[in-house]
Amino acid sequence: MSKPLFFSTLKLNWKSGLTVALVALPLSLSLGVAAGATPLMGVITAIWAGLVAALFGGSNYNVVGPTGALSGLLATYALIHGAASLPFLAILSGFIILLFYVLRWERYIVFIPASVVHGFTLGVAFIIGLNQLNFALGLKGLPTHERFFDNVLESFAHIGQTSGVAVVLFAIALAVIIALRMYVPRIPGAIAIAPFGILIGWLAERGIVSWNVQTIASKFGSIPNHIASMPHFSLDMIGRQAVIAALTIAVVAILETLISAKIADGMTKTKSDQRKEMFGLGLANVASGLFGGIPATAALARTSLNIKSGATHKMSAAIAAIGVVIIALVLLSGFQYLPLAFVAAILVSVALFMVEREQFVHLYHFDKRVFGLSFVVAAITIIEDPIMGILFGSVIALLMFVNTLSWAQGEITVNKGGKIVGRYRSDELETLEEHGDVLVYRFAGQLTYINAQGHLEALAQISDETKQVVLSFRNLFYIDIDGVDAVAEMIELLEQNGKTVYLSGVNRLVGAMVKRSGWYGHLKESGRIFESASQALKQLSVDA
Repeated sequence: MSKPLFFSTLKLNWKSGLTVALVALPLSLSLGVAAGATPLMGVITAIWAGLVAALFGGSNYNVVGPTGALSGLLATYALIHGAASLPFLAILSGFIILLFYVLRWERYIVFIPASVVHGFTLGVAFIIGLNQLNFALGLKGLPTHERFFDNVLESFAHIGQTSGVAVVLFAIALAVIIALRMYVPRIPGAIAIAPFGILIGWLAERGIVSWNVQTIASKFGSIPNHIASMPHFSLDMIGRQAVIAALTIAVVAILETLISAKIADGMTKTKSDQRKEMFGLGLANVASGLFGGIPATAALARTSLNIKSGATHKMSAAIAAIGVVIIALVLLSGFQYLPLAFVAAILVSVALFMVEREQFVHLYHFDKRVFGLSFVVAAITIIEDPIMGILFGSVIALLMFVNTLSWAQGEITVNKGGKIVGRYRSDELETLEEHGDVLVYRFAGQLTYINAQGHLEALAQISDETKQVVLSFRNLFYIDIDGVDAVAEMIELLEQNGKTVYLSGVNRLVGAMVKRSGWYGHLKESGRIFESASQALKQLSVDA
């Protein structure tokens, strides 16, 4: 980039970058807490993951850092293995993302449908929100459990120890954030409430007010003005659970990042480089872990703010990361006075805004099965484990998809007395009263081990009055060995039922496989193979 171009780009993007930085600092502190890490680890993630992703990524608008989408996964993992394990998890997930990039496996992540992603997001939103119970209610010193739901029950069991001050601070802060979101969306709620919260915490710490306010400092200790913290690695961190968690984090991070880039493209009428964005995301997670941060992904809310603030280039995201460095070095020690009730309000607002009601309405309107699946995924994510939630949802969604593929996809044409009397879907065959004297059965799409049985069952429904059946391969684009064997069964079944079978429209896509079969040679010797169904029908009418 030439000097004039560099300075002109800087001039266009410094305001948007600084705006994102101001929002990112309090959010990063809060999301670090939500992930079961320390506030500083959240800030480190925003700095290094954000900077590396901006330098090496393929989107001009994505802002990468700690996010709510990963917080539920990380909080569960940190409960069991400790916050010190999260930098290692970031590095491992980064290498997995880079492996996906090298092997071009990102195309297979589309096998996780939107219903599962929405259900997982809903579950994570509940985890983030319910994890704030202790901060919102001012509960202290409660025992922690490995399972998230057990911690929620523990909080409810001690609800009699609720601090009225904490509840009031939480309620006011949350109300202000929501009100600003609704009526003055240009002012981010986290920025608006942070100064007042810091002032209240500072006054309480100094004894100037007699309120018992729990702050970040009283919970986690003072926050050093550092932009990196050397992580500690040990062989104990390596294991099956770490690999499974890192793999799940990598998949969620890729999904969130590519979705965010796609939405940003739609908002700006531009086109990002998805492959390059994956590469940048992988490096960003490795960098975050090496400097003591946690796993990161693109943050849609910060990306949207970046665009709305006037960003035109990825320099804006880089400026945001550098801005977090400058603000952290100057003001980070002040944030240690932020009341945990305010942190809880910020995180509950994040959880609320993560869930898009319109998406669930859309699912319910179009397919109630996947709507139900999304809630099952959310329930498993909350009650059992986020990893189990997304794995279960993906498997069930895949089984639902395979079940749909197993239906016999095709078209039938009923012919009687040399004339066409009707065209129907193959799944309507059983309900038809008239099958004619000649029936053309057109396969559509694929004929494989998945749907071969469906076609067999459909052909078995043909009435005794039908004496001639034409199997048309014109619209068949793929056939496997099980499909070839299934055709042999179909021919045998039809001939046993007193029907003469013809074949038509064997195209070049399936011809090589089909022509190796014994039944193809048998039909060819008998003169029962035609170029098209219409040619077959013409010949049959002549023979009649």
